[in-house]
Amino acid sequence: MRHGKKFNHLGRKAAHRKAMLANMACSLIEHKRINTTLAKAKALKQFIEPLVTKSKEDTTHNRRIVFSRIRDKYAVTELFREVAAKVGDRPGGYTRIIKLGNRLGDNADMAMIELVDYNEIYNADKPAKKKSTRRSRSKKAAEEATVEAPQVKEAPAKDEDSDKEKPETSQE
Repeated sequence: MRHGKKFNHLGRKAAHRKAMLANMACSLIEHKRINTTLAKAKALKQFIEPLVTKSKEDTTHNRRIVFSRIRDKYAVTELFREVAAKVGDRPGGYTRIIKLGNRLGDNADMAMIELVDYNEIYNADKPAKKKSTRRSRSKKAAEEATVEAPQVKEAPAKDEDSDKEKPETSQE
């Protein structure tokens, strides 16, 4: 029975699992996307999301907490400088998992995990997000919707053919 087992052990002992996730987190921070198995990607997502949340507030205490988990000072510096600046306004969901299919050798489910704000393909066509998370319409917008502005009609553009006089044909 698996009562109370909340996370995937990935077939490894605790020390090996922690070291592997720390190394994968460092690689993800450095390269902004990595390819791995689907199970490891899901485990890494649970591992790194709280660390990115900690990096949004740059304090010595938060740096020490993150360093105790990933144990690479260059990755910690990159996380607190560049990554935190990009995800500062995002309330969560810092990573994205994209399934890639099965690996040829052992048919394992493969996936790519990436930091969401660093993907130029998905973010290029989308406009910048609004800072507001308000769900209902504001009073100002509601008043503008009820009061309609008078519309000004423009004169229709004249065609070159309409300026020329057409010869009148008489019917006899």
